[in-house]
Amino acid sequence: MNQAEVMRWVTSLEMSLLPCLPARELQAMDRSAHPSHQADVERHVKEFMEAAWKLQLFFISLHHKHRPSKEEAITQEIEALESELKEKNELLEKQRKLLIGWRELLITQKATQVNELEKI
Repeated sequence: MNQAEVMRWVTSLEMSLLPCLPARELQAMDRSAHPSHQADVERHVKEFMEAAWKLQLFFISLHHKHRPSKEEAITQEIEALESELKEKNELLEKQRKLLIGWRELLITQKATQVNELEKI
C-alpha cells in the first residue's frame, strides 16, 4: 500500500463524512418523513464505515510490518540489559573508588589522632 492509496482512503472518509457534518441539516433529515433523506444518511454512514475499515486495515498491516521479529526483540532486550549492566558496573566502580578514598582518609585521621594522643 502506498501513500496515494492512503490519501484516497482519507479523502473517501472526508467525502463520506462531510454531508453528515451540518448538524441542523442532519437533524432535519432525521425528522423528515421523506425516505430519501434517511437513505442518504445511511449511504454516507456506510461509505464512511467502509473507508474507516480500509484505513484501519492499513494501519494494522503497517504495525505488523514494522514490528520486530522475536529474535530481534530478544536481541534488543539483551542489548538494553547489557547496557544497563555496564552503567551499573561503572557506578559501582566509582563508588568503590570513593570508599577506598574515604577509608584512606579515615586511616590518616586515625593515625593523626593517635599521634596527638601519644604526645599528651
